[in-house]
Parts: sequence; structure tokens; C-alpha cells
Amino acid sequence: MSEKLPQNNQNEEVDLGQLFNAIGKLFNRLFEFIGKILKGIFSAIIYLIKPFVVNFKLVSLVVLGAAILGFVYEKLEKPIYTSDMIVKPYFDSKYQLSNNIDYFNELINSERLDVLADIFEIDTVEAKSLKRFDLKQGPESPNKLFQEYDEYIQSVDTSLVDSLTYEQYVENRDLFSGDVYTIIAKSYRKDIFPNLEPGLRKTFINELSEKIKARRDTISDIEIQSLEQQLKRLDTIQKTYLEVLKNESERSKLSIDFGSSLPLQESKTETKEYEVLLKELEIRQALKNLRTTLAEENTYYDVLSNFDGIGSKEVSFKQNFTLLLPVLALIGLFFAFFGIKVFNFIKNYD
Repeated sequence: MSEKLPQNNQNEEVDLGQLFNAIGKLFNRLFEFIGKILKGIFSAIIYLIKPFVVNFKLVSLVVLGAAILGFVYEKLEKPIYTSDMIVKPYFDSKYQLSNNIDYFNELINSERLDVLADIFEIDTVEAKSLKRFDLKQGPESPNKLFQEYDEYIQSVDTSLVDSLTYEQYVENRDLFSGDVYTIIAKSYRKDIFPNLEPGLRKTFINELSEKIKARRDTISDIEIQSLEQQLKRLDTIQKTYLEVLKNESERSKLSIDFGSSLPLQESKTETKEYEVLLKELEIRQALKNLRTTLAEENTYYDVLSNFDGIGSKEVSFKQNFTLLLPVLALIGLFFAFFGIKVFNFIKNYD
């Protein structure tokens, strides 16, 4: 039995040695594989850059020429000016606003200058300077978004609440989810924007909005009349309570004056002056809220921010042709060199 123990130890040492050798070979293969990948990436980068290095003079001339052409084009191209107008539509007039923005752009694209001039009450020269209009959601605070999300959660089925997080709700909001909008006007003239406001104000009024406003006003009038009638009834009840209390006070005084000579037993009438007062305050608050809403939303829109008197020059990479054309030239050269490589490979392929 003692002879078998050394043999078992030797076998275990051999197994461990083989295991470590296998692990070492595995790591070597892994490092070799990673090295081949890095080498392949490096070779691909060098392969792509090499034509630009070999043809450095040609590439430099093309890029420089493209930059010069872009610079000249920028100087010859009319600058585009932009300005924003922030509005808050009421009575679902935001849908008509969106349709009218698309209509204005169609008129601009089709060069219907007479129609544009009539809509915006400007001359055709000013109408010709219009570039386009855009509509996007206006600035909204996080508190407003949380409030909208809470209202949405309360309006949907409880089974859908867990499937839509706040982040998903904000991400999936469409143009008509909010109630504040930014109208972006672009023109070749920098001082035309204040002249566009009268025409844009017309876009909020339409048949649907007029019906919604008329219905809202009618319902509000009915509610106000009902609340005023309730106030009158409460006033009558309060006067009755005061009269009862006054009579009881006089009877109590009379009983005290006669002393105990008259066996009068007075029972105090139970009144609810405090409850009536609370109800009156509640009704008056409801009246105040209704009248405040009517006063605040008495128009089809509110202008939160007007167009600037002088528009700001639009600056973007798309308009920066001094940089854009050289980049496009480099992309074109890349495909040209790649096409030549492919052509030569196919030509020399056996």
C-alpha cells in the first residue's frame, strides 16, 4: 500500500503539469489571435492611408481647390437669417398651425409670391426673401413634463403603467404632445421677421377652434350662473340663521330680565353657520377659477416671445462650404482610390 502512494502523487503532478501547459498554450493562442486582429486593423488603416500618402500632391491640390471653391461659394451665396417666435395655442389650434406651416413652405417652394404677400400682408419682394418655416416643440421645464406624465398615467389602463417609464414617455412624445411651440422663420432678409407676425396670428383661428371656444364659453356661463344661484341660496340661509340667532338672543335676554318668575324653557336651535361659510368659500373659489380661466384663455393663442427685430445669421456645418467641400473631396478621393485598387485587382486576377 505504501508503494501506491508515491505513484498516485506522481500521477497528480503529471496531471497538474499537463493542465498548466494546456492553459499556457490557450493564453498563447489568445494573445496571438488578438495580435493578428490588431495587426490586421493596423494593416487596413495603412492600406487606406497609403494612397493619400503616395498621391500627397494630388490630394493637397484637390483639397485646397475644394476649400477655395467653398469659400468663393460662401461669399457669393446669400446669407440666411433666422428668428424664433414662441406661442401657446388654445382650443386645439395647434393642428391648424402645423398645417399652415406646411402650407407656407409649399407656397415658398412653388414661388406663389402673391399668395404669400396676401397672407403675411407684405409685398412680393419681401415674400421672395422667405426661405422656409419650421415648427417644433417649445421649451418645457422638467416639472411640466412630470405633470404631463402623471396625467397620462392616470388616464391609461393600470396594466400599461409599468410598461412605460418616464424616460420612454418623454422620448416618444410627438409634436402635438406639448402646449408650447416654437415657430422658426428663415429668410434672406434679416429685418423681415416682425412683418410676419400678423400673418402668423391668423393661422390660429379656424372653424374647429371657434366651435371649441364657443362651447367652452357656453359651459362656463352655465356653471357661473349655477354657482351664483348657489351663492344666493346660501345668502338666504345665512340670513335665516342670523334671524334665528337674533330671536333666540332676545328671548334669552327676556328670560333673564324676568328671572325665575316665568317658567320658560328655551331650547336652542341648532344652526350650521360654519358649514355654510365653508361652502360659500368653496363656491367663491370655483367662481374665481372659472373667471380666471376665461380671462387667461380668452384668445386662440398667446405669444410668449416675439420675433427678433433683426434675425441672426444661420451658421451650421451644412452652410460652411469651406469645410464641407474639402471633406466631400476627401470622400470622393477615397472611393476613387478604392475603385482603382479593385479595378487593378480584377484586371490582374488569374
